Amino acid sequence: MTLGAQHPDDPAAPPLRSDAERNRERIIAAARRVFARDGLNASMASVAREAGVGIATIFRRFPSKEELVAAVFADRMDAYADAVAAALDDPDPWHGFTGYIEAACAMQAADHGFADVLTMTFPGAKAMEQRRGEAYEGMVELIGRAKAAGRLREDFDPSDLVLIHMANAGVVNATGDAAPDAWRRVVALMIQSLAAPARGPLPDPPGHEALYQAMLRAGAATGPASAVPSGGEKP
Repeated sequence: MTLGAQHPDDPAAPPLRSDAERNRERIIAAARRVFARDGLNASMASVAREAGVGIATIFRRFPSKEELVAAVFADRMDAYADAVAAALDDPDPWHGFTGYIEAACAMQAADHGFADVLTMTFPGAKAMEQRRGEAYEGMVELIGRAKAAGRLREDFDPSDLVLIHMANAGVVNATGDAAPDAWRRVVALMIQSLAAPARGPLPDPPGHEALYQAMLRAGAATGPASAVPSGGEKP
C-alpha cells in the first residue's frame, strides 16, 4: 500500500469523509459491472470511466488492482463458502457434492469476473483467500464423504475442483451471450464422469504446488499489482 493510503478495513484508520466513502462505493459498483461484463482482465482505466472518476481517484482508494478485486468480490466469496456449507449440510453426500459444483459453476456463469476469481489466487487479499481456504477444507471433507458413500470415483483429487472451475470459466468466457447456457451441458458431462464406478483410470492430477503457481500466475496476469499514475490524470 502506498504511503498515506487508508485501508478501509483498518480499525485504527479514521473514517472516510462522506464524499470519499461515496467515491469508494461508486468505484466498487462500477468495478463490479465492468468485471462481470469483461472479466478481471478489464483495466483500471475502464473502471474509472465506468465510475465517472479520474484514474488517480481509483488508485487513492485502491492502490492495487488486487485490493479492488478483493473489495468487489468479498460477498461473492462469502456466497461461495456458503454453498460449500450447504453442501456439507445435505444428508446425501453425492447430492451435496454435485449440488455444490452446479451452484459454484452457476456463480461463474452469472459473473465473468467471479468466473476468473475462482481460477486465481491473490495473496495480498488476506480475507478473501481465508474464505477460499475455508471453502476448500469443507470441500475436502465433502469429497471424503462422497467417496465413503461409494458415489464418487476413488481417484478424484481435490485439485480436480480447480480444474473444473478453470474449464467452466473457459466455457463461460468463450460462449458469453451467444450461448449463455452452454456451461450447463459441460458441467453435466463433468458430473456424470465423476460418478462411481469409474469407466477407466485418470492421468495423474497436477501437483498442488504446481496448480497453486498456475493460479498465482493467472492472478498476476490480470494487471499490475500496483501502479500509481503520474501527471495529467484527473483526480
